[in-house]
Amino acid sequence: MASNKKQSFLHGAALLAGATAIVKVLGALYKIPLGNIIDDAGFGYFNTAYDIYSVLLMISTAGLPVAMSRMIAEAGSLGRYGQIRRIYQTALCIFLGLGVAGTVLMTGFCRPLANWMNSPNSWAAIAALGPSALLMCLTSAFRGFFQGQGNMRPTSVSQVLEAICKLVVGLGLAWFIMKQKNDTALAAGGAILGVTSGCLIATLYMYGAYSRARREMPGNTGGVSSFGQTAKQLLAIAIPITIGSAGLQIITLVDAKVVMSRLIGAAGFTQAEADSLKGVYNFAQTIFNLPYAFVSPISISILPAITAQLTLRNARGARRTEESAIRIMGLITMPCAVGLMVLAQPIMGLLRGYTGETLATAGNLLAVLGVSLVFTSVVLLTNTMMQAHGFVYLPVMNMFIGGVVKVIVNYILVGNPNINIQGAPVGTLCCYLCITVLNLFTMQKVIRKSHNVPKHLLKPFIASLIMGGVAYGMWRLTAAVTGSRLVQCALPIAVAAAAYVILVIALRIITYDDCLLLPKGEKIAKLMRIR
Repeated sequence: MASNKKQSFLHGAALLAGATAIVKVLGALYKIPLGNIIDDAGFGYFNTAYDIYSVLLMISTAGLPVAMSRMIAEAGSLGRYGQIRRIYQTALCIFLGLGVAGTVLMTGFCRPLANWMNSPNSWAAIAALGPSALLMCLTSAFRGFFQGQGNMRPTSVSQVLEAICKLVVGLGLAWFIMKQKNDTALAAGGAILGVTSGCLIATLYMYGAYSRARREMPGNTGGVSSFGQTAKQLLAIAIPITIGSAGLQIITLVDAKVVMSRLIGAAGFTQAEADSLKGVYNFAQTIFNLPYAFVSPISISILPAITAQLTLRNARGARRTEESAIRIMGLITMPCAVGLMVLAQPIMGLLRGYTGETLATAGNLLAVLGVSLVFTSVVLLTNTMMQAHGFVYLPVMNMFIGGVVKVIVNYILVGNPNINIQGAPVGTLCCYLCITVLNLFTMQKVIRKSHNVPKHLLKPFIASLIMGGVAYGMWRLTAAVTGSRLVQCALPIAVAAAAYVILVIALRIITYDDCLLLPKGEKIAKLMRIR
C-alpha cells in the first residue's frame, strides 16, 4: 500500500511537472513579448491588476483546495465515496459565494481600486480580470476534487489549455489595441482578457472531466456527514491556511502600494517614472517566477500522498515522500537560483532589450530575486509538510511575520533615492529568508524526526556553485568574442546545464525514487545507472 501511494505521488508530481514545463514555456512566450508590446508602464498596469486579483484569489482558493485534497484523500483511503461527493458539493457552494464576491468587487470598483494602488491607469486591466475570480473558484473546486484522489491529469491538461488560450487571445488583443489606439492602459486590459478567456476554457474542460469521473465513481459506501458538518470541517482546515496565504498576499498588495508611494514621494520620481521602474521590477519577477513554479507540482502532489499515508499510520512512507520532495526541490531550484544570479544581465538584455543603466538596474533586480528563489521554494514545501501533519496555524504566523518584514524593508530602502526600486527584491529576500528560518525551527519543534533540510540541499548547492562558475566564465568568454546577445545568453546556459548534469551524477545526488518524479523516470535512472 505504501508503495502504491508513493508511486501515485511520484506519477502525479511528474505529470504536473511536465504540464508546468509546457505552461511556463507558453507563459514566457506570452509575458516576454507582452512587455515589448505594451512597454514597461503597461506591464506595470498589467501586474497591478494581478496584485489585486492575487489577494482575492488567495482568499477564495488558497485554503479550500488544500482542505478538499486532504479530506478527500482521507475519505478515499477509507473507501467513503459518498463522503467524497459531499465534500465536493459543500466546497463548491462556498467557492461560488467567494467567486461572485470577488468578481463584483473587481469589475464594479475597478477605478477606486486603481486609484488606491497609486496606478490610476490600471483600471481597465483590473476590470478585465474581474470575471476570472469566479472562474478560478469553480476550477479550483474541480482541481481539489481530482488532486485529493491523486489524479493530476485533469489539472495538468486544464493548465495547458488555459496557457494556450491566454497566449493567443492576450497577445492578439494587446497587439491589436496598440496598433489601433496606441493606448497602453487599454492594451494591458486586452492582455488581461486573454487570462480571463483562458480561465473560462479551463473551467469548461474541468467540468467535463468531473462529469465523467462522477459517473465512474463507486456508489455511496461508508458514512456520509451532513452538509453543515462537512462545511465546518472544511473551513477548520481552510481558514488558517487562507489567512496565512491571503495574509501574505494582502501584505504583498500593501507592499506594492508602498513601493509606488515611496517611489513617487520620498524617492522623488514622477508617476510615469515610477510606473516604468515598477514595470522593470515586474518583468524581473516574471523571469524569477519561471523556475519557482516548477516546485508547485511537488507541493501539490505530496499533500494528499502524505495525508493518506499518515491516515494509514505509515509514518515511514510519509517521511520517504517528504525526503524525495526536498531533494527534487533542491535539484531544481539551486541551479536555477545560481543561474539567475550569474546571468541576470545577459538574460534581461536578451529578453527585454535593456541597455545601459536600465540593464544594470534590471540585472541587479533579477540577481537578488535569484537568491530568493531557494528560500521561497523551501517555504512552499515546509508549509505543505506542516499542513499535511495537521499543523495548519503555525505556517500562518510565520508567513505573517515574514510579510511584515517585507513591508518594513521596502519602506526604508525604496524611499532612499539612491536605492529606490532596487530595494524591492531585497525586501522579498528578507521576507522569505525570515520565513524559512522560522519554518525550519518550527518543524524541528513540532514534527518528530523532522528533516534536516540543509543537509538534503548541501550537494545540490555545491554542484550549483561549480555550475555557476562555469556559466560566468562562458558568459565572459562569449561577450569578449561576439556581440550577439543570443549567443552570450544561450551558450553559457547550455554549457552550464551540461556541467550540472555531470556533477549530479558524479556526486550521486539523485536517488532512484527521485528519478521517478521525472517524466520517463525509470529510463532516466537506467541511463544514469541509478538503482
